[in-house]
Amino acid sequence: MITGTGTEIGKTVTTAAVAALAVAAGRAVAVLKPAQTGVRPDEPGDVDQVAALAGPVTRRELARYPDPLAPETAARRAGLPPVRPAVAAAAATELADRHDLVLVEGAGGLLVRFDERGGTLADVAWALGAPVLMVATAGLGTLNATTLTAEALRRRKIACAGVVIGSWPEEPDLASRCNLADLPASAGVPLLGVLPAGMGKLPPPDFLAAARRWLAPELGGEFDAADFAARFSA
Repeated sequence: MITGTGTEIGKTVTTAAVAALAVAAGRAVAVLKPAQTGVRPDEPGDVDQVAALAGPVTRRELARYPDPLAPETAARRAGLPPVRPAVAAAAATELADRHDLVLVEGAGGLLVRFDERGGTLADVAWALGAPVLMVATAGLGTLNATTLTAEALRRRKIACAGVVIGSWPEEPDLASRCNLADLPASAGVPLLGVLPAGMGKLPPPDFLAAARRWLAPELGGEFDAADFAARFSA
């Protein structure tokens, strides 16, 4: 499960980076997007972007709503049925029967509503017993949002694999530099990657090389969080 502490912070690029490393390692990978919002029927969605960057992955999208809103709101406005967490969990389970790795990318944050009953991505993770990877922003304000997400996972007894900074600026400010150490300390989970801003625009071979460099060994890469943070400690 891949969730964010907000929207437009690099979840899809993070998903693609994890997928790219798994594909390169010879694993059969599926990417599931339970609810795609803000995309017209004739436009590529997040799973298509992942496939374009990562290579041959199985793509699955359960529902698409045109408005760039929370899934429950977007479904209601479009007059379409919402995605139930149980349906998303069943789809992930079916994909897991035929793949070595299934990546489920959420919409927005962990507790964004999928349906009128209050179902969320956290319910999907709980039903599957799957760990969650958080994608966070680099700068000011990220500590609170990331720590709240980690706390929500702990309260629901859902494992949190760690946090990835989804878009590291070319010239990081003081808050971003300090957050390299403060993020894992505040959230109680390891920093498993720092993806440079604009990485999603790289051609696939360069994207794979970047994924290997900027994701930690737990995700198939070579990134050393302590060494990276030390560069900015002075």
